[in-house]
Amino acid sequence: MPLASTRRTGLVDQVISQLRAQIDSGEWSVGDRIPTESELSDQLEVGRNTVREAVRALAHAGLLEIRQGAGTFVRASSELGGALRRRLERSRLREKLEVRRALEVEAARLAALHLTEEDRLAITAAIAARDAAWAEHDMAVFVESDFAFHRAVVAATHNSLLVELYDDIAQVVYESIAHTAYTEPASTATVDHSALADAILDGDSARALREATCYLDELLSKTAD
Repeated sequence: MPLASTRRTGLVDQVISQLRAQIDSGEWSVGDRIPTESELSDQLEVGRNTVREAVRALAHAGLLEIRQGAGTFVRASSELGGALRRRLERSRLREKLEVRRALEVEAARLAALHLTEEDRLAITAAIAARDAAWAEHDMAVFVESDFAFHRAVVAATHNSLLVELYDDIAQVVYESIAHTAYTEPASTATVDHSALADAILDGDSARALREATCYLDELLSKTAD
């Protein structure tokens, strides 16, 4: 929606609201690169300085991340999420894994209860890609596939608040997966998610909870940090 007719006073706030609406609606998801400053200026029919101020304000709030030479990316879906991510980034690895445990154990239980056919396909594809990447010693694809599996499990809960919280810490989860995969690759092989996937696909919530607890406790036991 063009904003040229808006009075100059509060124009930056208007642009901030417009950009936040793009994030709130899901049109810009966490991890997406948003349009360039020039493109936003043309779309909203405001000056580039106004867009720049609005983007900086949202970056300061933790919703956007400005990467020099790469563009501006959605960092969190809410100010709460941005604050949470900043706090997690200052946390020790063990603390991050404990947060993952809190979310992923319950996610596994709920996923088994609320699984749809679409969820089934996503989980099956992710676990197959994960296993294939491990067999081929392709750690980059392994990390991507492992994260995709966990994200698919969370999505299968159909709990929008849980999904949003998980997306807000997605980068932290990804980094903890990568840390384990690249620094202790031999131990990663023992974290087999096939039993967890089977429990969820079978709709066995109690078994899914146990399997999720088991692999996360195993990761924690290997983490001295």
